Formats: sequence, structure tokens, C-alpha cells
Amino acid sequence: MNIAQLDREAAIASLNSDAQGLGEREAQRRLREFGPNRLSEAAPRPLVLRFAREFTHFFALILWLAAGLAWWAERHEPGQGMAALALAIVGVIAVNGAFSFLQEYRAERAIDALRRLLPQQAKVLRDGRAASVAAEALVPGDVVLLEAGDHVPADCRLIEAHRVHVDMATLSGESRPSARDAQPSGDATTLTARNLVLAGTAVSAGTAQALVYATGMHTEFGRIAHLTQSGAETASPLQREIARLSRWVALLAASLGVVFFAIGQAMGLTVWAALMFGIGIIVANVPEGLLPTVTLSLAMATQRMARRNALVRHLPAVEALGATTVICSDKTGTLTQNRMAVRRLFVADGRQLPHEWRPGTPLAATHPVLLEALRHCHDLKPTRRDAIDGWLGDPMEVALVEFAAPLAGPSAAERVGEIPFDAERRRMSVLCRDGKRQLLYCKGALESLLEVATRTERSPGADGLDGAARRQWLQAQDEMAHAGLRVLAVAWRELEAGADIDDPADERELILLGLVGIEDPPRPEVPAAIRRCAEAGIRVLMVTGDHPQTALAIAREIGLVRTAAPSVVRGEQLAQMTAAQLQLALDAPELLFARVSAEQKMRIVQALQAKGQVVAVTGDGVNDAPALKAADVGIAMGLTGTDVAKQAADMVLLDDNFASIVHAVEEGRAVFDNIRKFLTYILSSNIPELVPYLAFVLFKIPLPLTVIQILAVDLGTDMLPALALGAEPSHPGLMTRPPRRRDERLLHAPLLVRAYLFLGAMEAAIAMAAFFIVLHAGGWSSGQVLGRGDALYLEATTACLAGIVMAQVVNVFLCRDERRSALGLGLNRWLLWGVGCELVLIAAIVYTPGGQRLFGTAALPPSVWLACGLMALAMGALEEARKWLVRHAAGRPSVA
Repeated sequence: MNIAQLDREAAIASLNSDAQGLGEREAQRRLREFGPNRLSEAAPRPLVLRFAREFTHFFALILWLAAGLAWWAERHEPGQGMAALALAIVGVIAVNGAFSFLQEYRAERAIDALRRLLPQQAKVLRDGRAASVAAEALVPGDVVLLEAGDHVPADCRLIEAHRVHVDMATLSGESRPSARDAQPSGDATTLTARNLVLAGTAVSAGTAQALVYATGMHTEFGRIAHLTQSGAETASPLQREIARLSRWVALLAASLGVVFFAIGQAMGLTVWAALMFGIGIIVANVPEGLLPTVTLSLAMATQRMARRNALVRHLPAVEALGATTVICSDKTGTLTQNRMAVRRLFVADGRQLPHEWRPGTPLAATHPVLLEALRHCHDLKPTRRDAIDGWLGDPMEVALVEFAAPLAGPSAAERVGEIPFDAERRRMSVLCRDGKRQLLYCKGALESLLEVATRTERSPGADGLDGAARRQWLQAQDEMAHAGLRVLAVAWRELEAGADIDDPADERELILLGLVGIEDPPRPEVPAAIRRCAEAGIRVLMVTGDHPQTALAIAREIGLVRTAAPSVVRGEQLAQMTAAQLQLALDAPELLFARVSAEQKMRIVQALQAKGQVVAVTGDGVNDAPALKAADVGIAMGLTGTDVAKQAADMVLLDDNFASIVHAVEEGRAVFDNIRKFLTYILSSNIPELVPYLAFVLFKIPLPLTVIQILAVDLGTDMLPALALGAEPSHPGLMTRPPRRRDERLLHAPLLVRAYLFLGAMEAAIAMAAFFIVLHAGGWSSGQVLGRGDALYLEATTACLAGIVMAQVVNVFLCRDERRSALGLGLNRWLLWGVGCELVLIAAIVYTPGGQRLFGTAALPPSVWLACGLMALAMGALEEARKWLVRHAAGRPSVA
């Protein structure tokens, strides 16, 4: 039988324990049997394996193959420079692998954060005596002693309780402390049973003795830890696409290398020449700079997002946000300000105050007792932070005091007694002494106060609470509740001098003062953010642990709900749904989830993903950690979030603001667009790197470009301009288009056609033209053999390299947008710096002795540079003409 349903004696007997606690010998025996009261850890993958993985993906394997072939060629044909090439390729692999490992490595700390929330010591009865023991030494059957301020060390059944309240926020998400007692609880769940206190929660009031019935991973806390620990890491859309792209490009490069090695052999080339040809084909087709460029681009985006209060912990989450189709958002603190405020009053003379209360309304003169009741009836404690006085406790009570105290002015009343809030009574009372007067102030649910109130307060006079009056009060409460307000009733009575209160029976013959409507107001920027999401084709679902009526009212106020009858799914309804029923329920056009648990929130995420959605989830508590980890993008609250939530998330909102998510989505979309831009830029140079090798075999000409010069382009001159494309600002229409499809490819047909068949073809023509211009100027004739060290050959290959670089200088501006003119895109200072560095680097390669030795280059006359520059400008003019035709075919203006 559920221990919560047993009476005190039966609960103790069920664990073979005693009200005086276990004996020390029995406790030690049970510790050996049940194990320590701590959370277990899943064995992490060894760091060595994680590091090795960065050197064994498809790109790396192909480059290892090329390096091995170059080394083999050097062993058989010494002096051909293949050893230097092999070392250069290995250096590329090492830099790429180390950089990716350092950027992508994220230690798993969620379980550590969970453990830190558990107390280190616990007060326990052993052999009838109170003792302090390590929390890890607790066992089922132990009797622990709890008081206000203590963390609960294990799942326990209360056996004695005096005015106990427990803060359940870390497990249930409820912000208000819950009353607990030692009486048997009916069919309640573990989280709602009134006689259970759970590991990881905190006692906010009262004292208790509690019987431990579950420890370690068997606690509710441990169950959530297991969900967080066992949930698989979800690969982001970009990670999946980069992996697919890597396999595709690597297999293509290897296949072409093998095919063209065979072609070279068939055409009579020596093994060394054919091998050099094959390696050149492989290196030309593997975009060596792609992975570090993508990683650095994401890192740069995280810096921009941090300036907009979104701290990214996991780089791929940046782009995953851009693909987001659904945002599952919590309500409190994310959509709202998490700051309660009094919004409406209904007072005993029947007058309804304005919805927006303004200073100047003569409330102090007409209803002074109401203000006194609000300022004194609470459990708050004064605090001081940053030299500012404030209150520590329930935000709702803080709102009441901050509303009433300035209006009421100074008070001489002194609090001398209290009847704490109780979930069954649904009210609390305090006794105040004001001179010789003894005043009892009471607040709680209206239905509760109507049970003990006999009349109302009017100005002047008083009348009884007949049936019509009660209906009037209940109707006023309903109006406030439908407006999304939390409603409290307030009452009072004067007691005899010297009276004391310590029993709920003293709450009688009260005078009803009024109703107070309290709201956690929406953040002012949220409605606009919701509209932007709608324009961007992103669905926003409110998933909250709050009351459905409150959630619905806030949803209407921020524009999340517009229809008269949206679908509101409660946690208890969700618990009865099958997976298929939940997926069908998600088709509702307007949908809210209320009173949901940790597992239910994760179920919602998984159901959305099963429908092909890319899901972002917000959360702040321990109970949110499983859903945060299961989501494509987990977003934790920075101000109110627990360590557990932050460690399980991919991103932390520094201001807990929903609008910051929308800004981050915009950055994510810009990242995907920018990755496509520099993919176009990088892949365009593959064709001018490939064509020289084809011409070398097919037309028996000197090899126009060496492998080491290919690496100079891919990892040297191209790198900084490619990174600058990753820093391109988002364009104005980015958030007016729908999210891309989940199956949309990073490399799609239009990109490949433009990069390979248009831009790449023109670059190849420029490079080969520059090569032949230098050859013919030097008197070369067809069939003439040039040695590797021949001055004319070195100058001609340098001209080919210069032609590619000059074409790429123009191309980087062309790649800023596939349709809009480069002349109307504004300034990107990083692009100018990148191009400047590219020109300095090619000058160093061509004109410095070290550059000439390493890359096999020779100094070029100005006429060659002029010819390359003019041809590159002609390429730019042709691309601008193509863009103009595309825009006009689509009916767009000539310049964006």
C-alpha cells in the first residue's frame, strides 16, 4: 500500500522502524543493503575517445588517406616535395581536430548540480537520540528531524508535523510553499500527498519528524536525475547536415581521386605523376576549412547573442534556433515579469476600482482597515540587498504589502500572533496589537472566508451577508479570475484585550473587507515578440504548471490566444493520453498546457519532434531538466533558473525574457544563411583547383597548380573572407519567412549549380587564362616540358594561383546574397579586413623568399595582376547580371 495512505503507526511498521529511530547497527546494515543516499552517475565517454573522434570523421579520414599517399610517394620518389605535402595535410588535420574538440567539448555537469542541491548533513534519531550524520548515510526507516530552513535529505513520510510548509519549486514548479501534515493522504500523487516531503525541497516553515522511505536514485529527485542522465543528446539540424555533407563530399573526393589516378595511369603517366594527380583531385575537392569555419562562425554568433542576453552553452544550438518551428515556453518569469502586482479591488461598499489602480484614489480615507489588513497579514521577513530594503517570501504577499504600505502611511500596530496558512482551511490569520486594541486580520480564498464571516464592512455602517450578498461577492471573484487574476479575500475582527490566537477556531464572526485581484503582468515586449514569431511561422505553446484559467488569461493578453474557445490540456488529461492521442491533440490551432509535470513536459517535446518539428523549450526548475535536454534547443532561465536547468540547457537567457528568444532565433537563421554563403564561396574555388589537374592529364600541359598551392587557397587566403561572411548581419526580411523544412539540405541544387557551374567555371577560366598568359609571354610552346624548378614554370603556376585569389576577392562580395546586388548590401567591416588580409597573405606567398620556397612561387609583374583583376571584375559583372535577371523574373526591385 502507498505509504502516504497509511496512518502513522502503519507507516513506521511498514519499514520495520520505530518512532525513536533505527539502531546504529541496523542503520549500518541497511546502508550496505540499500547503498548510499546519493545520485549515481552514468559513466561518461572517455576523453581520449572524444578527442579521437575529431580525427576520424569522413573529412579527416580522406585527408589521412591523402597524407599517407603523399608519404608513400616520397618514399618511392624522393625529392619531389611530397613529404612536405604530407606534413602540411597532417597539420591541417591536427588544427581542425583540436579546434573542434575544444569548441564542442562540454562536460556533463547536470548530475553534479543535482547533487549540490541535496544537503550534506542531516539531523536524525539513532537509538532514540538526536545526531547529525552525513546525508549519504541515511537509509529507509531512519527518522529525520526537520525545521524551517532545512533541505529535505530524502523522500520522507511525516510522522509529526507542526505548521509545516515546504517549498516544492524545484520539483513541481509551484512558487507558493505547500502546507504539509502527518495525516494519511488519500489517492494523492507523490508530489501532492500532504504527508510526504521529498528530497531536494526545502522546509520554509514549521518543525517535523519524518520517516525516510526512499533514498538516492529511488527518490523522486533521483528519478528526475535518471531522466536527465539517460536522455539522449539530440543532434542539432546543423550537426546532422554537416555530418551528411562531410560524408557526401569525402566520398566524392575519394572516388574522383581513385578515378583520375586510374585515368592518369591509362594515359601513360608514371605512378608518381598519377598519384600526385589523384592526391591533387582529393585535396581540391575536400573543403578543409569548412569545419573550423562553421565552428568559428557559430562562436561569433554566440558573442552577438550574448549582447542580446542569450548565453549559448552549446554551439550547434545557435543554428538549431534558426530552424525552430515550435517554442514551448513557460509562463512565469518568461512571458510575465515574475513580479506580482495588485491590479483590482472589490470592496465592501460594492464599488469596483479601476483595473489599473493609480495613486490618488482615496482608498486610505475610505477603507483604512483593508490597507492595514493587507500590510500586516503575511509571513514575509524584511531583508536588505544592495542597500535597498525589501521583503523575503511569497511574491504574492510582497505585492500586497508594497501596495498597501505606501497608501496606509505609518502604522503603530505590532504583530503578536499567527495562525499559519493551511491548504484545507485555505486561509491564514495574524493577531496585531495597536495600543490597547487586539486586531485579527485574515486573508485567503473567498469561499473559505465566507464560512467564517458574518457581515461586511461598509462606509459607514455594516450589513449582514445574506444570500444575495454572497452571490455578489462570488460573481466579483469570478470576474477577476476570468481576467487571469489571483483573488484573495480579506477580513478582520476586533478581539478582547489580552486575547491570544493559536487555534483556527479563533477565526469566527469576521467582517469581510474586500477582494484583491493580483496579477503577474506580462512583459511589455512579449506581445510584439509573439507577433514576430507568428510572422516567422513559429508556433508558440505555453506549457506551465500554473492554473489553466490564469494561463489562458495571460495567453489572451499577450496575443497567444485569439479565439473564444482554445484548447487547454491539463496535466491530468495529458496523463491519460496515448502517444497517438497527444500527437493529434497538438494539431489544435490554439493550444495551452497547464498543470503539467516534468515527464509530461518531456512527452510534449517528444511528441512535437515525432511530428517533424524542431522544438525549443524554456524552463527554470529541476523538473524542467529532462525536457530541456530532450529538446532540440533547451533554454534555461538565467535569473530564476536552478543549476540543474542551466546545465541541462543549450542556452541560458540572462534576462529570463521571451523576447530574447526571438532575437536568438533571428541570429540562428542568419547563421544558416551565412553558412550557405561561405559554402558557396569555398566550393566556388574547388573548380579552379580541379580544372588544372584535368588539363594536365587531358592536354599534356605542365601542371598549372600544385597541391601545396591548393592548401594555400583553402586554408590560407580563403579562410578570413569566409569567416567574414559568417559575420554578415541578418537582412530585414529574415523573420518574415517561414522556418526552413527539417529535411532542407545545407547543400541544395541552386547552391551547387551557382558555385560549380557558374562562379567556379568563371574562376577556372580566369586561373587558366593567367597561367597561359605567363607561359606564352615567356615563349612556351605546346609540348614543351618544363621542370619543377624552371623559372617560367614557377611564374606560371604563381599566376594561376593569383588568378584564383583575385577571383575569390571579387567572389566574396558576390556571395553575400544570392539574389540581391552586392552594391546595395551596406558595409561589412569584417569583410574588408578579411579581403585586406587575403591580399597581404598572397603578396607574402608571392614576393617573400620564405613564401616562394614553401609554396613554389615566383614574383609576378604588375601586368599579370592587372589582367587577373580585370578578368575578376568581368566575372563580377556577369554575376550581377544574373542576379538582375533572377530578381526581375521574380518581380523584385533591382537593388535590395
